[in-house]
Amino acid sequence: MKVAVIGGGPAGMMSAIVAAENGAEVTLFEKNEKLGKKMYISGKGRCNITNNCSPREFMANVVNGEKFLMGAVNKFSPCDTLDFCTRLGLDIKTERGNRVFPTSDKSSDVIKAFTREVQRLGVKICLNYNIIDVTFAENGVLLTTITDIMTFDRVIIATGGLSYSATGCTGDGYKFAQKCGHNIVKQRPALCRIICNGVEKLEGLSLKNVRVGIVDEKGNGIADEFGEMLFTRDGVSGPAVLTLSSQVNNLCLSKCFVTVDLKPALEYDKLDARILRDFADRMNKDFINALDGLLPERLVCEVARQSGIPFNKKVNQITAEQRHKLVFVLKNLRFPFVRLDDIEYAIVTAGGVDVKEINPSTMESRKQKNLYFAGEVMDVDAYTGGFNIQIALSTGYVAGKSAANG
Repeated sequence: MKVAVIGGGPAGMMSAIVAAENGAEVTLFEKNEKLGKKMYISGKGRCNITNNCSPREFMANVVNGEKFLMGAVNKFSPCDTLDFCTRLGLDIKTERGNRVFPTSDKSSDVIKAFTREVQRLGVKICLNYNIIDVTFAENGVLLTTITDIMTFDRVIIATGGLSYSATGCTGDGYKFAQKCGHNIVKQRPALCRIICNGVEKLEGLSLKNVRVGIVDEKGNGIADEFGEMLFTRDGVSGPAVLTLSSQVNNLCLSKCFVTVDLKPALEYDKLDARILRDFADRMNKDFINALDGLLPERLVCEVARQSGIPFNKKVNQITAEQRHKLVFVLKNLRFPFVRLDDIEYAIVTAGGVDVKEINPSTMESRKQKNLYFAGEVMDVDAYTGGFNIQIALSTGYVAGKSAANG
């Protein structure tokens, strides 16, 4: 059985490994000069390989394709990934949130381990190969490059999404799938920054244990997430924001606000009591100088501005109404929502090949025999924390085994 795998990321490498283990003659095509190019930048260069959790916990972190992925994640679970890494001689560690990284904190070590296994199994690796067409004929699957036409029995498309096109994710897989009659769900940025106005002076400020959300112009909550966030030059980022972006990327958002609850552990009345105590110790200070015990220094001016209380007003002159407005701002710091960041800069791509047209037990197309899919090219995505690479590995495992065994 001759199997071609298009795409040398985690889904493609796993597909090639498993297909070869099951006796197939495998050729792995990668348009870049090396395998796993996007993995080099994943996890801020550390590569969050998986999440050390049960399949049930894993599925709770899937945004799109939960039912479709259930079988694949059970066939090759996060636990199986840990065992696989051990078998490859890759030292790993589990950090906060059950995130799994190489002990070295170098994504290159993960890629080297995967690449060695691909090579050990005799997979033919074709680097700098740009597949421009995939055609299905009676005599097999024809893969076309600028100079060659090659014939295989089966093909696995693992070309990724549209994020970080410099790593080779340029949407080729969608074109191949569409040619075979597949519906392509509109691609959207997932796990990305949220662009908003009014944050320029806060660039670089990191906040922990806050609740960041999106509300409509009437203040009705649309979605929110607890955790860490970071202000950037033109928006917000960080783990909580990335998760939030995936919760809302299928919604039509207009006239909305990004909100930050700076004190989520305190209800309004308890926060009001806390402010009263702080004010009691600072009665003769200007308002702008009375928030140092409550906020990071760089947030003071923005909170004061949104409260509407004059900066130079003495604390002993602040009315109960003004204090209540301050409490509201501390629980609802607002910045006008502009949009989600460009899909080019999203960590993963939501949307892709419609999973209703793919057999979840085999990853084979329901539209075209001998065509298989793995990874981000499909309409599947999950939250941050190692879940997306695990999806690539699980679906790659199923696709590789199915393509080899039929």
